Amino acid sequence: MVAVDAGTTGVRAVAVDSSGNVVDLAYRGLTQHFPRPAWVEHDPLEIWNAVVETLTKVTRRQRAAGRAVAAIGVTNQRETVVAWDRKSGRPLHRAIVWQDRRTAERCDQLRDKGYLPLVRERTGLILDAYFSATKMEWLLREGGLTLNPDLVLGTVDSWVVWNLTGGVEGGILATEPSNAARTLLLDIRALTWSEDLCALFGVPVTALPELRPSCGRFGLVGGDLGSSDSPLAGVPVSGVAGDQQAALFGQACFSPGMAKATYGTGTFVLLNVGATCPPPVEGILTTVAWDLDKRGGSSEVAYALEGAVFSTGSAVQWLCDGLGMIADAAETEPLAKQVPDTEGVYMVPAFTGMGSPWWDPYARGTIVGLTRGTGRAHLARAVVEAMAYQVRDVVDVMRESGAAVAALRVDGGASEMDLLLQFQADQIRLQVTRPATTEITALGAATMAGLAEGVWDSLEDLAALWSPDVEYQPKTSAVAADFAYAGWRRAVKRSLGWATAP
Repeated sequence: MVAVDAGTTGVRAVAVDSSGNVVDLAYRGLTQHFPRPAWVEHDPLEIWNAVVETLTKVTRRQRAAGRAVAAIGVTNQRETVVAWDRKSGRPLHRAIVWQDRRTAERCDQLRDKGYLPLVRERTGLILDAYFSATKMEWLLREGGLTLNPDLVLGTVDSWVVWNLTGGVEGGILATEPSNAARTLLLDIRALTWSEDLCALFGVPVTALPELRPSCGRFGLVGGDLGSSDSPLAGVPVSGVAGDQQAALFGQACFSPGMAKATYGTGTFVLLNVGATCPPPVEGILTTVAWDLDKRGGSSEVAYALEGAVFSTGSAVQWLCDGLGMIADAAETEPLAKQVPDTEGVYMVPAFTGMGSPWWDPYARGTIVGLTRGTGRAHLARAVVEAMAYQVRDVVDVMRESGAAVAALRVDGGASEMDLLLQFQADQIRLQVTRPATTEITALGAATMAGLAEGVWDSLEDLAALWSPDVEYQPKTSAVAADFAYAGWRRAVKRSLGWATAP
């Protein structure tokens, strides 16, 4: 199996064998466009070209090694919106990325008009610029798009799948519930596009992709990639999931109470809550984890509670690019370890507002507690600790809702930091486990595709592939952890609402 992982900062193709081992990988970075403050865009053609480049490299090497590709899985940055013309195949605007905040004021207007209860009940989400619907609305109102039968408004998965399966030459225009659930347009209980919400945001249902199960055959590779001399000729595209749900799947969190945190550009905490959609929980999101279409010996649909933290890895990048304090992200942990604690320094990385559980688009980054003795190491450690504090913010709300959180499995670039994971265990008072395989998101997409094509028969088979690398147990006392966390909460209060302050 090969997974295409179309992420926020780059695209990778990852080959996974039948034992769940990563046997090959290719990567290409993406250009980040910032046309205005708090606006973030990608070039859809650059995304697709990166898919072609990485997928071609990996599949050719696999063929040279005598290994055939059984299926392709797709995983992707989620709420990002791509608009294109299905007749010409050309994008109609740069993709508006999930981090983009241009529609924050519009969300305020809708909230003031009383639409939040409808949105919460129908979608499990909140009115926030993070999600796709107001981005689609902006494209139609201010982005120069016109309504016509060939207009497509989709998330990155639908753009990649359509192109993979032939594009203008009969490509499959489809998405699935884990991505659709992030648009503010899906009724997450009925698993259908909501006509009421589409009308609210002015998004025509006819412009949206068809809804299909996450696990199942979408189509065969088409176009030039599917030509007779290509190693992808006749290969099915058979599993699609948003990146965070793919990570939950790759972490084998198949039972209620199992949770994962992915430390990437942002950090996303997902808790499997089973086949019944729970009522909305204040401060966090309810979402669809996946629809297995009765594969794997489990219920078709699994739901999850999710906490979305917008800035964690991006704070480390800020230390590199913004401050020039370190040359590379890998230097963060060694620098942070030079001091035993931050000496009361807290860094709140609200560069694009704050997500769960605060949901404040007007929050801004804050550093408090500085003294003349504060140095580079204290700031680096404060950035690392901020990652753990933000995860605790989410886990505490999940617990307060009555959900059981048994343990936390972690992945993403920052999960390589032992300092972070030990501090995380101390803060949430749970075992934190890093798996042996680091490409968890891609593993989730690849194994979902393999499950669809019969490479594996059940979720039990997939659970047996997962193995731990290191486990971290709480070491400090709960009193000490709570005292440090109280300082974090005080720092957050100073960050909230900053952009609207007189």
